[in-house]
Amino acid sequence: MTQSPPISRVSLHGAPDADLGPLETVDADEDADAIVALDDAAVGDAALSDTSTPVLVVGVDDGRYGTDRDGLLAAGAALADGDYRTVSHPVFEVTVDGEPVTRGVFDATLMTAEPARISEYALAVEDERLFDVRADGIVVSAPLGSAAYGRAAGGPVVAPGGGLSVVPVSPFSTRASPWVVPGPLSLTVERDEGAVSLYVDGAEHGDVAPGDRVGMAVVDGFTALRPLAGGRAELEKH
Repeated sequence: MTQSPPISRVSLHGAPDADLGPLETVDADEDADAIVALDDAAVGDAALSDTSTPVLVVGVDDGRYGTDRDGLLAAGAALADGDYRTVSHPVFEVTVDGEPVTRGVFDATLMTAEPARISEYALAVEDERLFDVRADGIVVSAPLGSAAYGRAAGGPVVAPGGGLSVVPVSPFSTRASPWVVPGPLSLTVERDEGAVSLYVDGAEHGDVAPGDRVGMAVVDGFTALRPLAGGRAELEKH
C-alpha cells in the first residue's frame, strides 16, 4: 500500500489554540502542508479560498470526512505518519435567473419565511422536470452537507462523488421522495403563501419570487484529508 506524504506543518482555521500533537502550526496557508478547519465556517472559508492546500475537516457531521474535536490528537499523529487518505469534495455555485449569488460546500435551501406556510417547488435537471411538491421548503445538499440538515429532513447521506441530494422539508404529501442527481439542477417556486428565502451554507441571500430559477452546479472542488482510524496496520486487516 502506498504511503501518503507525511504532514508536518498546518494552518489552523477556527481555533488557534487547538492541540495537534506533533504538528507544527504556521500562520500562512501557503506555508502549510494542510489546513485544519475546526468548524463549519472555517471549513467553508478554507474550501472556498484560492489555495490548493488540502483541508482536515473537523467537527462536521459524524467525522466521516475528517475527525471530531475529541480525535484531534490522534488525527495529528496520523497525518504526521502519513496515515491518511484524500477525498475530493465539490464546491457549488448558486445562481438566480442565471446571475451568480454565491458559492458553497454544504447545502442550499429554499424556505418559507413564516412558520407553517407551504409553498410549491419544482425540480428540473437539464430542463427535464423531475417533480413538483408542496412543502415548507426544499434543501439541496452536497455530499459534505448531506449528513446535516438534509438528513434531518429525511434525505440520504451521500458519499463523495455521489451527486446532490434534493429533499423536500415537511412536504404536504407523504408520497414526496428525496432525489439524488448529478447536477446541474434548477429549482423554481411555483407558487407561495409567503416570502421564500434562499440560504446557502446557513447564510441568508434574500427572497426568491415565484418563477425565479434557482440554479445549483458544481464548479470547483477541494481536497479533504481523512486520517485512518486505528492507523495503517488496522486498515490493512480489512
